[in-house]
Amino acid sequence: MSNIEQQIEAIASDVTRGEAGKVDREGAFPRGTIDALRKSGLLGLLTSKDHGGLGGGPREAALVVERLARECGSAAMVTCMHYAGAWVVEKLGTDEMKKQVGAGEHVLTLAFSEAGSRSHFWAPVSTAKKSGDKVALDAHKSWVTSANHATAYIWSSQPVEKEGMSTIWWVPAKSSGLNPGQGFDGLGLRGNDSTPVKAEGVTGAHMLGEDGAGLDVMLGTVLPLFNAMNAACSIGLMEGATQAACAHASGTMYAHLSHNLAELPTIRAYLARMRIATDQSRFLWLEAIAAMEQGREDTMLRVLETKASAGESATYVLDLAMRVCGGAAFRREVGVERRFRDARAATVMAPTTDQLYDFIGKALCGMDVF
Repeated sequence: MSNIEQQIEAIASDVTRGEAGKVDREGAFPRGTIDALRKSGLLGLLTSKDHGGLGGGPREAALVVERLARECGSAAMVTCMHYAGAWVVEKLGTDEMKKQVGAGEHVLTLAFSEAGSRSHFWAPVSTAKKSGDKVALDAHKSWVTSANHATAYIWSSQPVEKEGMSTIWWVPAKSSGLNPGQGFDGLGLRGNDSTPVKAEGVTGAHMLGEDGAGLDVMLGTVLPLFNAMNAACSIGLMEGATQAACAHASGTMYAHLSHNLAELPTIRAYLARMRIATDQSRFLWLEAIAAMEQGREDTMLRVLETKASAGESATYVLDLAMRVCGGAAFRREVGVERRFRDARAATVMAPTTDQLYDFIGKALCGMDVF
């Protein structure tokens, strides 16, 4: 086990597991996990060692997210969004930004999805207007994870002057004119602090990359890593639920029959299906990461497939977990109903599963995907 794996195992088992119930019940931000990631240096996982980080890549980031997701979907999603933002900074940020991220001084997040274009995150309708030597951002972002806890947003807008779909910005969270919502109150991922954010004449943003080149950043830099980490969330939830369901089935007795639930063939069959579906998603996920690392021609197809596969499989596995645990599954202490709710997010999180199926179908038919 690598040093990074040892660190995240300790954080997940000692910190994330302990705060997961409170995060879900109260909609509390997973502060303990984020503080532990900062203390260990893992917030700077994707920053080069030259800039004070750990010099990790997509594989390490995805493994961290997967391990957290076994314990807490909200902690995993907050970390996923931070790493997605950190990856953009690593590729396009200034030396000072990289040093700050590498030192764990920032919690980052993506601010791509908008009320006007909804899940079509690649097509912002928000504006960036130049006035003299300043640029003012105006937007209605629909979903921004960690909106009230992030220190900087990786932000998209229409181009300022050049042709193109979008432009990417570093926007400090303390910028005047930024107005995040008051918190998240939803079905699952209840501690992820995902709210709308409005920008009214926000200045002081720093352009990341070239004006008008945002689509290339989204598709070439963000999408492969984000899909791998989003799949990691789903796989971690499946893994956690499978372990919880097995423990429940093995430990719950029929007193009048003197045997436990696991002695029923139907229960064992459900557990087997859960294990198979989880492992299938895991193998495709690892194959997608390998394709990214090797720069293979099928990389985009694999990263599209892995999010779709893991998201669909997670809903299936968690449905089975509820069935295995029966009425007890509705109780919080069994650890299934929270994961059941958290797993629903992946299929509707951009790019949605339905969009991914369309993209994959286009790729198979030799059509332009985007």
